[in-house]
Amino acid sequence: MELWVPLLSEYGFPIMVTLYLLNRLERKLDRVTEAVETLPAKLQQSPNA
Repeated sequence: MELWVPLLSEYGFPIMVTLYLLNRLERKLDRVTEAVETLPAKLQQSPNA
């Protein structure tokens, strides 16, 4: 138990920030993937083509 407290206090915050940022990045990548998947259909519907 003595070993865990310093480890958590030293590395806990950076780990939580990293997990938070990875979660945000994953959601944004999901939106980009969805946009890329719908792009061909939108390009076929475009009257400018």
